[in-house]
Amino acid sequence: MAESNSRDLPQSYCNGEGKVDSVAADYAEIIVIRHGETEWNANRRIQGHLDISLNEVGRQQAVAVGDRLSTEPKISVVYTSDLKRALETAEIIARSCGGLEVIKDPDLRERHLGDLQGVEYDEVPKVSPKAYEAFTSHRTDQEIPGGGESLDQVCQRCTSSLQKIGRKHKGERVAMVTHGGVVIALQKQASPSEHSGGKVLNAALNVFHLYDGDIWTIEVWGDINHLNKTGFLESGFVGDSISG
Repeated sequence: MAESNSRDLPQSYCNGEGKVDSVAADYAEIIVIRHGETEWNANRRIQGHLDISLNEVGRQQAVAVGDRLSTEPKISVVYTSDLKRALETAEIIARSCGGLEVIKDPDLRERHLGDLQGVEYDEVPKVSPKAYEAFTSHRTDQEIPGGGESLDQVCQRCTSSLQKIGRKHKGERVAMVTHGGVVIALQKQASPSEHSGGKVLNAALNVFHLYDGDIWTIEVWGDINHLNKTGFLESGFVGDSISG
């Protein structure tokens, strides 16, 4: 597990207005991006590990992310969950940034939500009450019936993945496309004493710096300035607590 850092969170963590500068040699800068919108996001249907593609809104969001990153300091590579909604987002970003390599990593998948997957969120309590009870439990080791993961399991796999990426790319900027639940797990790992940064919108950017000793800082949180021109700022399923 990563060590928590004791530095105060920067202003950009709260307001999403942080600007990205060049990277120093003693850390890796990882731009963690939630994938673009899917129809299931829009309809509040729980995805988990189910492999749902982007909708047209999501593709436009991914284009907006790529356009933004293409004007900023160079990105070395794009890592992504292997689920379609993340992979397609990553491929769009990679093309916009000059044809970057895209590396698939199953450890960046959304949390497996067991019997909740495929169910509309409002229907969950009556369709699968045991799974809903497990999902809403405050126990981080609580697995969800139907093969679902605990929060601890999600945190372990995505934290390990981010650490490996950070060690490999020190002094570089790297993009990583993943899911709402993973983004929140990484935030809690980096700043365990802080409350959640709030709802993780589709195509939002979150910038982590990873130093030696697995020390992390969060430099930017929930930045959606690039989405202003898309007109879809109100879109985005609540991936911080359900499924992204």
